Amino acid sequence: MLFSRRLTDSIFAWLFRAVSFTGAAALGAIVIFIFVQGSQPFIFPGADNLRLVFERLDSVTVNGHVYENPEGFIELPWDTKTVLVEFVNRGEEKSLEFRLAPEKKGKTNLLLPIEPGTGEASFPDAYTCSVTYPGIMVGLNQKIHLILPEPPYNFFKFLGGLEWLPAYQKKYGIFPMILGSIFVCFGALLIGVPIALLCALFMSEFLPQRVTNIYRSAVELLAGIPSVVYGFFGLMVIVPFVKQTFKTPSGNSLLSATLVLTIMILPTIIAISEKCLQAVPRSRREASLALGASKMQTALFVVLPHAKSGVLAGIILGFSRAVGETMAVILVAGNSAQLIKSPLEGVRTLTATIALEMGYAEGRHSQMLFAIGIVLLVMILILNSIILFIRRRGDEEA
Repeated sequence: MLFSRRLTDSIFAWLFRAVSFTGAAALGAIVIFIFVQGSQPFIFPGADNLRLVFERLDSVTVNGHVYENPEGFIELPWDTKTVLVEFVNRGEEKSLEFRLAPEKKGKTNLLLPIEPGTGEASFPDAYTCSVTYPGIMVGLNQKIHLILPEPPYNFFKFLGGLEWLPAYQKKYGIFPMILGSIFVCFGALLIGVPIALLCALFMSEFLPQRVTNIYRSAVELLAGIPSVVYGFFGLMVIVPFVKQTFKTPSGNSLLSATLVLTIMILPTIIAISEKCLQAVPRSRREASLALGASKMQTALFVVLPHAKSGVLAGIILGFSRAVGETMAVILVAGNSAQLIKSPLEGVRTLTATIALEMGYAEGRHSQMLFAIGIVLLVMILILNSIILFIRRRGDEEA
């Protein structure tokens, strides 16, 4: 009997260790993957070489090298100064020359003007030049694309840049989105914290225990509602209210996002604060009342200060939820990646940018979205550090 009990304990101990190790390893792998993907655009260029792409050309000669039925990329060294393309268009032999000015760290500039002859040059984005020649039939145009390597992006330009234009100009400034996230979150705290604390005090100090249990269940139920439901409520109720009240063209704005997040963080802060207030020793209340203080004075100046560590932790947890919120903000914020001058203008947060663009982003664009994830991860780490510091300080005071 004793042997079987020890065997069972040993099996479960190894099982718990295996599960814990697997969970920790998976979490570590995810963090490492995010950091690797997010750091690449600041360390490495977008490509190591120049790339040429041809459409509807059977044979081309590039700097003296003949390519039959070219498919995919034709790569050239990034420091190439001249790219001469010879081909046949409508039975005539033609040539196209690209003049380049290589710089350091893999950066290459295309010198203008380009002389395409009967072709037409265009620039789909900041690092691509396309030259189109008329084909033998409409819709069968021949095209030559020169793709320059994107140099490593400046990290401080990423954090402090004011423009997010990933499609054409390849600008990845997230400062407006950082400010948008901060404005939305701190606005929600500014409105929600006083309401949440008053609700927690009312439940803890003034309501009968039976009624408090009912209210506590309702608060916990609100905390479990999916964020998309809050977002839909904001889209159908708060956005029209803001639009009609302030006579704005659109109710999707910073104010609408702030109000929705305020409603979302209330259950978290109320639930944690109420439990911390309930944990205050009854002797503190009785001593205050014995000295002649009213019940309201006792609640505000005795009970609340004694539970400040737990209350602050609840506030920070509510702030953490506001920072990571995505769906509700997407539905009501307006998603405009620009600096705002009024709370009635649309904003975009960091999480909204990832959710909106990750589905179609590729290459450098996708890596920049991972870099935004790193910024969010650092913000959450800072918040968790603050929580640990507050708890440690509260334990020392206790």
